[in-house]
Formats: sequence, structure tokens, C-alpha cells
Amino acid sequence: MSNFLAVATVTAALSEVLQAAVGPDVSGTTVTANRPDGNATGTAATSVNVYLYQVMTNAALSNADLPTRRTNGELAQRPQAALDLHYLLTFLGDEGKLEPQRLLGSAVRALHSRPVLTRDLIRQTIAKSKYNFLATSNLADSVELVKFTPLSLSLEELSKLWSVYFQTRYNLSVAYQGTVVLIESEDSTHSALPVRARNIYIASFRQPEIEVVVSAAGPNEPIVSTSTIVISGKRLLGDITQVTIAGIDVTPAAPDLTDTRISVKLPAGVRAGVQGLQVVQPRLIGTPPVAHPGVQSNLAAFVLHPTINKKLDNTPDVSVSPVTIAGDGTRSADITLKLTPNVTKTQRAVLLLNELNLPSDRAARAFSFDAASHNKPADPDETDTLVFPFKGVAQADYLMRVQIDGADSPLEPSADVNNPVFVGPKVRIP
Repeated sequence: MSNFLAVATVTAALSEVLQAAVGPDVSGTTVTANRPDGNATGTAATSVNVYLYQVMTNAALSNADLPTRRTNGELAQRPQAALDLHYLLTFLGDEGKLEPQRLLGSAVRALHSRPVLTRDLIRQTIAKSKYNFLATSNLADSVELVKFTPLSLSLEELSKLWSVYFQTRYNLSVAYQGTVVLIESEDSTHSALPVRARNIYIASFRQPEIEVVVSAAGPNEPIVSTSTIVISGKRLLGDITQVTIAGIDVTPAAPDLTDTRISVKLPAGVRAGVQGLQVVQPRLIGTPPVAHPGVQSNLAAFVLHPTINKKLDNTPDVSVSPVTIAGDGTRSADITLKLTPNVTKTQRAVLLLNELNLPSDRAARAFSFDAASHNKPADPDETDTLVFPFKGVAQADYLMRVQIDGADSPLEPSADVNNPVFVGPKVRIP
């Protein structure tokens, strides 16, 4: 690659090539690099003028360095500009002696026979005292050598080109293109250390698949925080197998882990409600081996039901107070109870009451009440104690359920298989 002096170095080297060719052919000829409109002084009577009239982006190499920066903005490699240089060679001299045409023939012959600016030529050019301002040019070290090819300009294109020079008489001229000049930034890049060792790994399309998630107590039993769950599926066994439950990783082991079945106890911290579960099989990569992200199963959903805590006497940990009796005999109070797992501030809690021991002359009473808010800054982020204010409830015994984000706490069936009714947990509204 080249620094910012590359374009000027190409012009100087081209001038030297032409000077070496036309000087011996037409005695007294000099090569200049002035504007063709004659505004610059010092133009010789017999001369070849080299003028860079247009610079264009090289289409082939303009995007070869993309991307130059990483996502964090760090420079990955030095950006480079790929340019094509368009030169107008103008020939001046005695028309009676056909000097412009002789100069044209000499210049075309020289550029046709030596179309490439060699590295030695560039070094010899910048070593001359008149080009001391190009001493730090590194064009000679560029991976791409500049090559000159003639441009076929029509009469219309040539007239348009000369029309940009104000009040300038046309002189015999030809156009050449120099390609390609690569100008590179001098910014410092960060280079990674060389690789000392290489490991080759083969990855198959074997992906775990979850078919069903149930409680180990039975397929129809609710899943609660103390449950062990059973995951059934295909290709569940990998070199490393993990189960991600609500963002918590659990690593099962034999004999609870097979290719079609995984048995794992629910970890602490899983909240009540609908939760997601995946089987993840990381891969050991590197020296020494380190677990990297591998394949993942489909996302399976299950419902974690909250449970109402019990006291030592096996009765629900529930209290009702203070009780106020309205004129119609209905009661108002607060029901305070303890739950597992803890309930966070963002979860919705609802108490469901269904009347027990129904009389035959009316339908059963049923009520639902939202929990009192515990979203104050001083309140804990999670709690096992909820308070449900209620009013307008008749005195009776009620079956009690707590619904957390749509998941109901389970009811207790009777021990009599011939009388399949629910008997608890229950609360007495005095």
C-alpha cells in the first residue's frame, strides 16, 4: 500500500518516463506538469505537458478492504482507497516542423512499450533533488504496480474536456489512465497473536426434542415447588446435558438421565405460573476443554402451581381477622396466608373461595378477591405472606385456592375413592 504521496509520485514518474523518451527524439523537449490553459508559467515552446484531470474510484478494488472496523469500533485493518488516475498529455511545438505529432508518436511508443511504473523507476524518480518533496513516498513498496492504458475519447468527449479550460486554444493531446493506486491509512491496528494449536470438531444435526413434561408423582398430578419433574423426548443425552428451567441451569446425572427421559427436581427460585424449560447440550471445545454453547431443544412449557403452607398440626397457615359483621349478616375481614414459592411484586394474586356443605335449597356461594398491594418501595421484592381483604361474605366454611399468574393452588381430594370430592384446604369465615 502507499501513503498520501502516491498520486504525486505517479505523476512525477510518468513525467520521467516521457522525458526519457521524447528528449532524445525531439531535441530540446521538456516535460511539464502544468494546467493546459497556460495559467502556469514556465511552459516551454517544445514540450509535453502531463496533467491529471480526473480521479475515479477503482470499481474492482474499492470494497476489497471491507469491513475495516469491528463492532466495538476497533480498527481491524487499515482502510485503503483504490483510485484510477486520468491524465491528459498535451504536445506543444513548431507545427511547421510537425513537432507536436513527433512528440505524440514518441510518447505513445514509450507508454506502449513500458506501460508499467516499475519499482526501480519510482525509486530513481523520488531520489532526484527536484522531487525532494516526495522523499517519504512508499509507492515503490505497493503490492499493485501502476499500469497505463490509452483512453479512447470521442471528439465530443475531447471537446468537453478542453472546454473546461477558459479561453484556451486546443492543442494536440491524448488521454491515458493509470491504474490502480492504493492509498492506505497509517492508523495502528490490533493484531491477534498467532494460533499455537488447532482443534478440529465435528458437529452433527442431532438436536434434542422435548415431547412432554409431567410431575414424577403422575401425569395428572400438579407440579409444585417440591416436585420432581419428568421430561420425555428424543436425543436428550449428550456429552454434557443441562436442563434450563426458568433461566436456572440444572445438571442431571445417571440414572435420572437417559436418551429418552430426564428426571430432575425443580430448583429453588422458580416462580409460580407458566414457566419454560429447555434441554441444552453444551460442547467441550478448546485446550483445556471448556463448555461452549451447543444445541438446544424446543421450548416446553409447564405450570408451577403455588401451595398454601400448613402449620405443625397440618392445618392451613391461614388467619381471618378482624371480622366485621354488616347489617345483612355478611362478614368483612382480611385473610392472611402463607404460600410456597414466594410471590414477587409483579405477580398477580387472587383468592378463590367456594362454599362447603351446601344446603339443598340454593346454589353454592363463590367469591374471588385480589391480594392487597405490596408494591411500596419499603416492601420486599418477594414475600411468602399475602393479605386478601374481603367483604360481603356469608358465614360458612369455604374451600380455598390461591391463583398466582393464572396458576391455581391444588385442592385436597377426600380419601374415599368412592366419594371423589375436595375437602381442603378450607377456611372458616366466623
